[in-house]
Amino acid sequence: MNRENKTWQWAAHIIMSLFSLSCLLPFLLLLMSSVTEEKSILRNGYSFFPKDFSLLAYRYLWEQSSLIFNAYGITVLITVVGTTASLLITSLLAYPLSRRDLPGGTFFAFLLFFTLLFNGGLVPTYLVYTQIFHIKNTIWALIIPGLLMNGFNAMLMRTFFRTTIPVPVLESASMDGAGEFKMYYKIVLPLSLPILATVGLFQGLAYWNDWNNGLIYVTNPKLFSLQNVLNRIMSDIQFLASNGDLSASAGSKVAELPSETFRMAIAVIAVIPILVAYPFFQKYFVKGMTIGAVKG
Repeated sequence: MNRENKTWQWAAHIIMSLFSLSCLLPFLLLLMSSVTEEKSILRNGYSFFPKDFSLLAYRYLWEQSSLIFNAYGITVLITVVGTTASLLITSLLAYPLSRRDLPGGTFFAFLLFFTLLFNGGLVPTYLVYTQIFHIKNTIWALIIPGLLMNGFNAMLMRTFFRTTIPVPVLESASMDGAGEFKMYYKIVLPLSLPILATVGLFQGLAYWNDWNNGLIYVTNPKLFSLQNVLNRIMSDIQFLASNGDLSASAGSKVAELPSETFRMAIAVIAVIPILVAYPFFQKYFVKGMTIGAVKG
């Protein structure tokens, strides 16, 4: 390697390192804002170097710890169960569609694509889930609506199967007496870890961040997910802060409730588990997106 190429390589590494560090700045600002006194934010705005340090937002969250810990458990449960079941359903649909010898494959692929453009709407969906499946105020209300996968994920996985799984390997297995289901779980799934990790990450994030299903189908506080609990607490604080008569009757404690810093503290405790889990999927994520996005 000549000197010019080495200099360019070092410069590229420095630039990319600075760019990567800059991606951490929003989270750092989020963290610093969550430990800043409320009045300081209102007076001076957000800052990486808070002048007035305060843990009032986290202290208020700790006072709601029993509710939040229960919500964490519900969220972890629906994320794990929902993501696992969704991966199973999505892969079981994508594998047959990836086979070019599937009778009517083009028609079924069109039906899948059609779901990306149109849906039944909120009212029919609500009536189906509550009047037919009776999932309201059950744990299934947080799992099933997101379980019926996403058309984009199924198409992504189908393209990966079609472009990555060698057809001769499947034909050899078939000649040796392997059925379709055996080829699916003995050959296709072990060779598809990148796309499974990618789609699993998409689904996991969707379940973790979901608040809409809990808002529509759940009224029992014991079944609230983390996002629903934090949203309810935030709404209560805003309601008390905006209603002068109630704030005055409740005393000075209500006036001290954080609003801006509480938003930041909510974001911090909601995003930390995702930040911890992401590095374990990152090496598969890029490969799955690159190969799965290739037109099949």
